[in-house]
Amino acid sequence: MSDLPRKAVTRTARLAALPLGIAGRATLGLGRRIGGRSAEVVTAELQQATADQLFKVLGELKGGAMKFGQVLSVFEAALPEEVAGPYRAALTKLQDAAPPMPATKVHAALAERLGKDWRKKFRSFDDRPAAAASIGQVHRAVWRDGRVVAVKVQYPGAGEALLSDLNQLSRVAWLLGPLIPGLDIKPLINELRDRVAEELDYELEAEAQRRHAEVFADDPDITVPGVVAQADQVLVTEWLDGTPLAEVISGGTPEERDRAGQLLARFLFAGPSRTGLLHADPHPGNFRLIKDDGPASGWRLGVLDFGTVDRLPDGLPAPIGNALRMALAGDSAGVLDMLREEGFVKPSIALDPAAVLDYLLPIIEPATVETFHFTRSWMRSQATRIADPRSPAYNLGKQLNLPPAYLLIHRVTLSTIGVLCQLGANAPFRAEMLEWLPGFAEQPETAES
Repeated sequence: MSDLPRKAVTRTARLAALPLGIAGRATLGLGRRIGGRSAEVVTAELQQATADQLFKVLGELKGGAMKFGQVLSVFEAALPEEVAGPYRAALTKLQDAAPPMPATKVHAALAERLGKDWRKKFRSFDDRPAAAASIGQVHRAVWRDGRVVAVKVQYPGAGEALLSDLNQLSRVAWLLGPLIPGLDIKPLINELRDRVAEELDYELEAEAQRRHAEVFADDPDITVPGVVAQADQVLVTEWLDGTPLAEVISGGTPEERDRAGQLLARFLFAGPSRTGLLHADPHPGNFRLIKDDGPASGWRLGVLDFGTVDRLPDGLPAPIGNALRMALAGDSAGVLDMLREEGFVKPSIALDPAAVLDYLLPIIEPATVETFHFTRSWMRSQATRIADPRSPAYNLGKQLNLPPAYLLIHRVTLSTIGVLCQLGANAPFRAEMLEWLPGFAEQPETAES
């Protein structure tokens, strides 16, 4: 047996053994309780041990686990607070953690893709990776014209490894479901698998980044680094300094958190409207908070990694804004009609319009006020309401359908809200929707002829 298949078998076996390990620790915990230790102490130890084992197992699935961890980590705000700590730490690690590719392999890849004289394109090149992602790693360098640049080099065989990892994760998705109430894990993994081909194509990524950089070139609030060069599995872009959003989440000031939240909300809605593209990988590792020290001192939001985008030539679909506007106006029949037209409710399903409105209103609460305070407790309450079998929302939610055209939009919106809740931001969500979301603002009255 070759080394790669043996590793794959070992990883699958460890994933399969995960519930047994959890069960074993539960038995041990029961014994400790009998021995006089408190339930709270034992429970905390079990949660920490489970999180540690989860991270260890996922950590061996280099690309797939990182990609899955990046997506899943933004939903940790939905975890019950008493268990959030261990899982939060484990999932957050998966945003950035990956063993670096040796410098010799990086040099070989650059020689193959940029030419044997690749060093002449740079004034300097740092062999130490500045960041490691799910399919490649980033090096800081100075381009021949003096610009500081980020050089993203794809791991050899990254595509095959990533697909293999995601296939393995899909087989054991049920193990991870309890982490995030109300989130169906398997479709999420399937969607990630479908997006792998696009993310591996650095030419497509360069096109998407160029479009964003061009549109936001003079924007005072959003910054996108320009593309310097692209060749097969190498992408060179301008370097972007700033505070990673994960650091703002863990230790930012209230002002930094609120500003980051405001700009995230703006980018969610303004990005598709202005570029015709939806940045579809909104985990904290892809954003920077940049401090301006000029006369108009403040913060800007730096946006990275355009490997996964949704193409929306007309911006976000108008039916989303129309349905939200009607829901806030109490037009339950109109909302249900719109959901049927767009395929969220199948023709064979009979639903009470009032029940549909009751299901939606708590979720769209951020659109009802001038400034909404996004918190982990609010997100947990929504997740619990939808995931609790005793809740009317649970039964109604099971009867709704998510059309393929809305799958990525739905995930990106939920992910962004998850990050806002991690920030604990007070953000003017409604104002951004009114300005950028088609159909949400009140329709102007037409003059009578």
